[in-house]
Amino acid sequence: MKHAHYLAAKWLNKPTNVHAYTTLKTGGVSKGDYSEYNLAAHVGDTTEAVAANRSQLITDLQLPSAPVWLDQVHSNKVIRVDNEVCMNLSPVQADASVSSTAGVVCVVLTADCLPVFFCDNKGTEIAVAHAGWRGLHAGIISNTIESMMAAAGDIQVSLGPAIGPQAFEVGEEVYTAFTDKNSLNAKAFAATRAGHYLCDMYHLARIELQLTGVGNVSGGEHCTFSESDRFYSYRQQATTGRMASLIWLQQPLYSR
Repeated sequence: MKHAHYLAAKWLNKPTNVHAYTTLKTGGVSKGDYSEYNLAAHVGDTTEAVAANRSQLITDLQLPSAPVWLDQVHSNKVIRVDNEVCMNLSPVQADASVSSTAGVVCVVLTADCLPVFFCDNKGTEIAVAHAGWRGLHAGIISNTIESMMAAAGDIQVSLGPAIGPQAFEVGEEVYTAFTDKNSLNAKAFAATRAGHYLCDMYHLARIELQLTGVGNVSGGEHCTFSESDRFYSYRQQATTGRMASLIWLQQPLYSR
């Protein structure tokens, strides 16, 4: 595997059969604004470049199957992908996927939004969610946990690279939406000028995870906006590519 173009998800003590990575923006064949490793088919990049990058993704990470791409709409919808019928359909509108089947590769695309990886402590179930501020507010994290068979206390989470708390400025309406939902969320905002706040999506995610009963949470140290040499950032450049955040359960080497 070409490690230089992939960021391994950070965990405290994940099961060895769980694999999770986020792609970086380098190492692919996309040109211009999408340079170089764009994995998204909906942002204006050429079909040929995206296909080549997706093929390279499978080869580089030695994926057990093609990723199950979603039609992401900033919702709180979660799907399970535990059978070939579901896997072979056209992309379903959803912002998170869950699987208990070894070899199924769950994936989300981001460029500032927060990718959230989930697995159970036994290594029998995985999930990944696309959490922008709309998805966070709508409960995509809680819905993903509710869609898993594992109890919240048996789930661990890794927060992938998103726009950091010093770069994500939002208006009064976003602040009010979150604080009206839960007063604890006020701790994730820092006032700047009148009616504007810096928003810490990592903190918002940790607050919700704590409320759901998930205590084992890692990651959350990157900023896609300030680390634009490594990550795509929609706020940095509106016409841009997307990183893929993937998670899967390794297929057993043999079966009895």
